[in-house]
Amino acid sequence: MSIRKSSLLLPRATGLAGASALGAALLATTALPSLADEALADLVEGVSPSVVTIIAEQDIVPVQAPGQGQNFDLEDHPFGEFFKRFGAPEGFQAPQRGPSQGLGSGFVLDEAGYIITNHHVVDNASTVTVRLSDDRSFEAEIVGTDPLTDIAVLKIDAGEALQAVEIGDSDVIRVGEDVVAIGNPFGLHSTVTTGIVSAKGRNISAGPYAEFIQTDAAINKGNSGGPLFNMEGEVIGVNSAIYSPTGGSVGLGFAVTSNIVEHIAADLRDDGQVSRGWLGVSIQNVSPEIAAAMGIDASTGALVSDVVAGSPAEGVLEQGDVILTFNDESVDSSSELPILVGTTKVGTESVMTVLRDGKEQQIELTIGQHQSASAEIDKSVDEGISGTALGVTVAPLTDSNRAQMGVAENVDGVVVTDLKPDSPAAKAGLQRGDVIVKLGGQETASPDALKAALDSEKTDPALVLINRGGNQIFVAVEIA
Repeated sequence: MSIRKSSLLLPRATGLAGASALGAALLATTALPSLADEALADLVEGVSPSVVTIIAEQDIVPVQAPGQGQNFDLEDHPFGEFFKRFGAPEGFQAPQRGPSQGLGSGFVLDEAGYIITNHHVVDNASTVTVRLSDDRSFEAEIVGTDPLTDIAVLKIDAGEALQAVEIGDSDVIRVGEDVVAIGNPFGLHSTVTTGIVSAKGRNISAGPYAEFIQTDAAINKGNSGGPLFNMEGEVIGVNSAIYSPTGGSVGLGFAVTSNIVEHIAADLRDDGQVSRGWLGVSIQNVSPEIAAAMGIDASTGALVSDVVAGSPAEGVLEQGDVILTFNDESVDSSSELPILVGTTKVGTESVMTVLRDGKEQQIELTIGQHQSASAEIDKSVDEGISGTALGVTVAPLTDSNRAQMGVAENVDGVVVTDLKPDSPAAKAGLQRGDVIVKLGGQETASPDALKAALDSEKTDPALVLINRGGNQIFVAVEIA
């Protein structure tokens, strides 16, 4: 890249006046750092010892090529998916791959050694190592993770008190404020980038319980789990995702808000699990067309489209109610209500303002415990079929998750919510979010139906029909 020399030339000067002008020009080009620059440098120097590197190691379980008697890793093979389902041709050879290692970022939550990072950074890791800013490394315990907000809490024993971050209030930060991201993009330790808050309250289809701050601070692969600081040196978000057509930063980064992170971290530290509040309603936005049809002025609030039987909302809320506020917090859209309810302690008496039949009412109810309604399919499904297993956790297909996953109303099945890394289902290529529609020709509209189909299946591998994002595909799964 060439530099235009003309841009570097100083004006020609003669005499005392010229010397004065020359001196002023030189002074301008050698100005001392501004107070703002010094403040930023002080901030980075103060918080950097709290930012850590996360090293997640995962043992790759090779894919079994049916009929070949060898284990192959087919992930990067152009016909890998075909071979997984229908078997590799005779004589097929593929290279095996050893354990993989992923890098992410994190930060010290408190001096006792609790660390915050992303769930996806440590998901399915066999070993997690935390490397501190002084290059000391410690094996970490995974205290708990929450896939729905992409947050994980780790614990290390450093033998001494660690320097922890200060958690800020993400609700008060304003669009346009300066922010600083620190992490390890592409493994480059303690990289600092700056930007502004581009937007608040972003929903990037990561689930109903996560809310994001958008920033144009450069965030790349390896920044995941790292902190986003305000100019007071407080963490106001956890960098979790980017939007990029190229894989690199294009100025569209997203951080889970600190207020959600603080709530999730406290729950995970308590017992390793997240306890979420639950109303038991299906909701949707009030579009201008719906508002006109209902005879209301504003298209705000969360419209109740269904009430779950046996839920806290049964007998209290009705179809057609528009929830306007929850515990004095306004509900401008349906995406805001799950976050407000989910972060409310179970058993709390809550008050909502509801628009019913054109009139506002105050509704009170007790927040219940969110139920995943999942059922584990494990190796003890049926003693009559020795070693039978899928290795998945499934949940019923509901109207809400049906809409989120793009599954049509005429499709029935069970949703895969978790897989064991070395399970037959994982080897066959099943993923979280897949809907198991049939197994061996039998419909699997409920967890019990899946168990029954698995019990009676005599073919190995079994032909499994799944729905993935609205598309139906068959997968061959070894079950014995």
